[in-house]
Amino acid sequence: MTSDDLAPVPGRRAPGPAGPLPGSTEPEPGPAHSSAGGASRGLPSRPPAVLRGIRGAALLLALGCLGGTLWEGLADRRIALAFGGLVAVGELGRRTGIEAREAAPLAAAGGLAYALLGADGGATTHGGTFQVVTVVCAATLLGSVPHIADGRGPTLDRLARRVLTVGFAAVCFQPLYSRGVLEHWIGPAYALLLIALLVLTVLCDAVLAAAQAHSRTGWPFGPLLRDELRGLLGIGSAVCATGAVMAPAVAVVGLWALPVFCLPLLLTQLSLRRYAAVRATYRQTIASLARATEVAGYTPAGHARRVAMLSQAVGRDLGLSGAELTVLEYAALMHDIGQLSLVDPVPAGATAVLPPAEQRRIALLGGAVVRQTGVEAAVAVVVERQADPYREQPLAARIVRVVNAYEEKARDSGPGGPLTALEELRLATAGDYAPEVVESLARVLSRDCLTLRAAG
Repeated sequence: MTSDDLAPVPGRRAPGPAGPLPGSTEPEPGPAHSSAGGASRGLPSRPPAVLRGIRGAALLLALGCLGGTLWEGLADRRIALAFGGLVAVGELGRRTGIEAREAAPLAAAGGLAYALLGADGGATTHGGTFQVVTVVCAATLLGSVPHIADGRGPTLDRLARRVLTVGFAAVCFQPLYSRGVLEHWIGPAYALLLIALLVLTVLCDAVLAAAQAHSRTGWPFGPLLRDELRGLLGIGSAVCATGAVMAPAVAVVGLWALPVFCLPLLLTQLSLRRYAAVRATYRQTIASLARATEVAGYTPAGHARRVAMLSQAVGRDLGLSGAELTVLEYAALMHDIGQLSLVDPVPAGATAVLPPAEQRRIALLGGAVVRQTGVEAAVAVVVERQADPYREQPLAARIVRVVNAYEEKARDSGPGGPLTALEELRLATAGDYAPEVVESLARVLSRDCLTLRAAG
């Protein structure tokens, strides 16, 4: 099972000249940014040790299983062809760039079902762990050929996790079944065993996914793991349920069960894709509303987008969850919309230099506008409270206030602008800006080598 689409990471999408798509959580590449730490200096980037370790383990497992399969020979070829075809078709139908934890749910469910398969129509199968991993790996690569030709993957990390999770399930189940340990496990006991193995498998997958994202981005591991586990409540639960039902169904009625139990998952996948399309349209609408202040000349071009991107990076560093990051993103995009009520625009849209009372008035007007647009109330609350004393603000409002002030102070200030702006924020932590947010911003800027001036 794969989940690279849950947690967006740098480098997955190639942004055009105008930067990433609205709503992206990826840092915007520029002369002063590198997600790998050394690429911005012209040095070849090297995967972190955790990524290399996961890829190496998957490669060793795949090669070992391939060698074992060649040594023992391919057993139950009809079953191997059926499940291999299911995985390949699932990979062919994989969608990239959607907001879903699992982009190829049919392939993931098919791989898990094959790993937990012990019989076919009442007859014992003899595939074993080696054959299961080999067939799933080969089918995944075969189904990914069109995507690779179009430059859309699969990534090595996604493939590595698919191999390791399927291998984990097969290692836990196949030896027990082949040795007859499960002969007396019938009815509810056998079903509970399969469910327990699936739970362990998805936990393993979630840990791998969070470790990969943490290694690539440097974001805290805990919130990433929490987001992965929450993602299991969506398409992940449908994948697990399909895999858990498909294996015993094939054991009883044979391979005819495959198309029958794939249909509900396909319908679920279609519904999630439509939901993702609606979410994308919703996000594009919010981004368009945020650009209203730029079109009207109240704020510099790209200001809202830059504040949103850096706010999300700070939010990740502070451990916000996926839902909280979405609220933070929308609020950061629309944080200046209250300026549309001003008769005379603030010079360069720099509200950080205004008197506190005027800042609060603009923030309240902005919150009222956000509520009229139909955006969720949590976003309006963040916009309304971004100018309150930081001790009374929710964390998202603290982040927006600090990042907005940093961007305004660093803009058009010469080579030393970012450092000067950061120092000014640190000096004002006694009353205006939350110290933990300022320090988080400093960590993000230092770790990712970001300067918002390069994104203007």
